[in-house]
Amino acid sequence: MLTFRAVGVGFTLIAVAKAMTSAAATASCEPRGLRAASSRDAGSGSARQRLHKLLAVPGNVPSRVNDLLLLRPETDAQSSDTAPPKKCRSRHVVFFHGDIQNFQEEMSLQPEGAQWLSWSLEQVAVILGRRFPERYVWVVRASRMYLHKFSCYHNFLESNMFGAPEHSPDYGAFHHLRALLSHGMELANVPNPLQPQGGSNSIPSGFSLILVGFSKGCVVLNQMVHELGGARADPLMSPFIKCISAMYWLDGGHPGGSETWVTDKQVLKELAASGLEIHTHVTPYEVCDPMRAWVGREHGHFIETLEEFGACPIKKLHFADEPPSIENHFRVIQEF
Repeated sequence: MLTFRAVGVGFTLIAVAKAMTSAAATASCEPRGLRAASSRDAGSGSARQRLHKLLAVPGNVPSRVNDLLLLRPETDAQSSDTAPPKKCRSRHVVFFHGDIQNFQEEMSLQPEGAQWLSWSLEQVAVILGRRFPERYVWVVRASRMYLHKFSCYHNFLESNMFGAPEHSPDYGAFHHLRALLSHGMELANVPNPLQPQGGSNSIPSGFSLILVGFSKGCVVLNQMVHELGGARADPLMSPFIKCISAMYWLDGGHPGGSETWVTDKQVLKELAASGLEIHTHVTPYEVCDPMRAWVGREHGHFIETLEEFGACPIKKLHFADEPPSIENHFRVIQEF
């Protein structure tokens, strides 16, 4: 989270009052479909050619839609009559962003967003493309940006207007993600698309998925962890879950006063048993803040409990010798 972490925790009433003049959400007014990213968007000419916005893509419930940003791997052939190399046909990474992050053109219109344009969704997609060069990169834009800065993932989990979560075991985050990816692949003409539902025969050969959450976006990963037991027991969802190879938590944070990291032992036992690669990359901005000491404690409990159940989470504290800063909070996206 940024300086607007919470009402009453670093987010002053004065800031709220000023922001109320622009309280409308940043819902897209463009029609559903695919379009190339603007020439003002991030990256080189090659990256811009591979970067596409898919607007109002539906999930498993038609009324639940998200805008997606897709960066195709460099090895993906652009010609419709030429199949891309096998190594990138069905390999994907999905990213859930934090507060203030939005499409570059929208961030540039907001005073608080303009100063962080280097971390727009387009820029992050390009960074992730370098981190995962042989994968399709999908950036999921939050369904609502309250006051143009608080990311709210209402399609994935229950949360308040500031995006603070209320986790449950059956909200349907995995179902929404699967259908969202399936419909996105169809719109973008991605080879061997995932089917929106079904068992193992509905998943393309070689399909694999990595999930990455940054800051507020980690609430989506937390929700999926809460749903993991039921999803693994579901014969239709289990084959999809088995295709998720890794989950990355990047400096998780949200405005609530607890549950920044999953702490339920039974839920973490299920995560440990899943065999997923678990990565946590944090900075002093989140885990060493004395005003929110529970974040560091919960992170420690998350790691220790997983290890207790036999998992081997990969953990790293970045910028440990530098003062906590928002800049380093964002930089973890480059450094993980």
